[in-house]
Amino acid sequence: MQERAKATRRSLLEAAAQLFAEQGYAATSVNDISARSGRTSGAVYFHYTGKEGIAVAVVEDRFATWSQLAARYGDETIPPLERLVALSYDIAHALTRDPMARAGARLWTERTVIKAVVPDPFALWASATTRLLAQARLAGQVDEGVRPARAARTLVPAFFGLCTLTEVLEGATVLDDRLTDWWHLTLPSLRPQPAPGNLRTGRRDT
Repeated sequence: MQERAKATRRSLLEAAAQLFAEQGYAATSVNDISARSGRTSGAVYFHYTGKEGIAVAVVEDRFATWSQLAARYGDETIPPLERLVALSYDIAHALTRDPMARAGARLWTERTVIKAVVPDPFALWASATTRLLAQARLAGQVDEGVRPARAARTLVPAFFGLCTLTEVLEGATVLDDRLTDWWHLTLPSLRPQPAPGNLRTGRRDT
């Protein structure tokens, strides 16, 4: 019975995520989730206390998965800034290919219409970014003037905005290219800056 309950919960969760990602929270009903999952509406209310409960569960599920994803980048033999860039590509791929990740991000943007407290799905990404930037600064990869937590608060929203707008305007197939362009613009601002004495004066030798 326990395994059957787990299977039911998972099928409901995955069906709800697909629908939330496709059509949003407001346009999705409990009956829609029931039909997509092949389960009864009663199962939704039994396992998740309605649409609000299953929406929160979708966000929490992706929150847990991102934690596992970030853990993959704990290999200290790889420079921390390289790990941060690699992690960003993995999360970008999840946001475009994984219904649960897509649903979690969309539900967060629609949280004002959900009558429940929706957990922040970006908190772990921000924490991982802060940690990797701090490690990179200690390793001399990042300028000493960069404040890791403050930089993360800028990088994370910019990253998610890039992913969202790229998909809407150009399609998910070009996301890797746009993310590469974004890092080419962003990384120079993070790397150590030359000391003033090493700057060019503008004088040309003849």
